[in-house]
Amino acid sequence: MFRIAICDDEKYFISELNDILCKYLNKHEMEYEIDTFKSGKEFIELGIEMIKYTIVFLDINMDEINGIMTAKKIREFSKEVLIVFVTAYINYTLEGYKVDAIRYLLKGNKNFEEEIYECMDAIVEKINYVILKKMFKFNNGIREIHLNKMLYIESKLHKLEFHVIKDKEKIYILYETLNKIEKELKASGFVRIHQSFLVNIKHIINIVPHSAILSNNIELPISKSRYKDVKNTFIEYIGEI
Repeated sequence: MFRIAICDDEKYFISELNDILCKYLNKHEMEYEIDTFKSGKEFIELGIEMIKYTIVFLDINMDEINGIMTAKKIREFSKEVLIVFVTAYINYTLEGYKVDAIRYLLKGNKNFEEEIYECMDAIVEKINYVILKKMFKFNNGIREIHLNKMLYIESKLHKLEFHVIKDKEKIYILYETLNKIEKELKASGFVRIHQSFLVNIKHIINIVPHSAILSNNIELPISKSRYKDVKNTFIEYIGEI
């Protein structure tokens, strides 16, 4: 999951950059969230929450708290957040390197979209982002499924229901045991929360007493015997992202 922040005081530019990023990420079938901030002050008010972002696109020439100052605040909390300066000015390049910015891109460049694409390619390579896909023989034919888009699998009698997010949630049917699929998907971040449910931990947003809340607001039961292990696994996962 790419969590991206755009921090810029130009509303039009925020929209333009957001559209380019969405186009790139959708083309490469990557999961993402993009948040926008209209000033450096607004962004740094997040405090330590700034480090939840994989990438921060920063305008340098903002009023009150500029991009360089914002980047320095980010670096007080983390060296891992990837900072990209996107600005109309070229006289801050040295300052950008001091805060370990991965790129310095100029607004108004006629090749701006291509530069954003190249920047994203470099970031994907740097963090070793991998799109995991797997072939399944469903009852209506063989399909390749993007594992990051799979919410959960439910066992019903002698069949499995694969709940997958595309433009909307889709369900695919496979005649197999959940035990077998669990072994195949365990290394890809799927956790057994119940005798009948195998869930993609990337889509669990919260664990409450004996239930898992998923990103689509579905609540699934966690069996009593599995609750402690599931909760610990979720806590470990949250600590890694």
